[in-house]
Amino acid sequence: METFEAIYKRRAIKHFDPEHRLTKEEETKLLEAAIQSPTSFNIQHWRFVIVRDTDLRRKIRTEFGNDQAQMTDASLLIILTADIDAWKKDPGRYWKNAPQEVADLLVNWMGPFHEGREWLQRDEAQRSIGMVLQTIMLAAKAMGYDSCPMIGFDIEKVAELINLPDDYVMGAMVAVGKGIKESWPKPGQLPLEELVVENGF
Repeated sequence: METFEAIYKRRAIKHFDPEHRLTKEEETKLLEAAIQSPTSFNIQHWRFVIVRDTDLRRKIRTEFGNDQAQMTDASLLIILTADIDAWKKDPGRYWKNAPQEVADLLVNWMGPFHEGREWLQRDEAQRSIGMVLQTIMLAAKAMGYDSCPMIGFDIEKVAELINLPDDYVMGAMVAVGKGIKESWPKPGQLPLEELVVENGF
């Protein structure tokens, strides 16, 4: 599917074929596309929790997920998390294939940029989640699948269920699979005139 077609056709689909599963090859293709997403300093904060256990998916749906059917029925349920402290965990590995002078510059800048700025560390982790989420949804659409991003769940309880490390942050979930019911028509985008300013407010 052409890029612009995928952008315009992507919708948040709520109804999935519960019998359908992506092949291992399709899942790998989707996740390998996802990790092409940009991150600040190439830190790659994202950590993908793929919930395969059917009982766990059911628990998330019925107890902490507002009974959203896509949590159990979609082929994949991915909880997007990010390592807030990824910037200080062997940062040289993020630039191992770069020219040495470039790697040295970026790795040595990474610490001073992040240190003492906890708000920035968290913001960067969440920005990374947002970018990888969009990549997953567009890649899924390009592969002929549908998706649904979700924030309507009890973040603290789900974090406990997946044993989220203390230095990680929770993001959205995304369901991916074979949609069986179209979404309602797009409710309407705001006009560009309301959204675009030039050179400042």
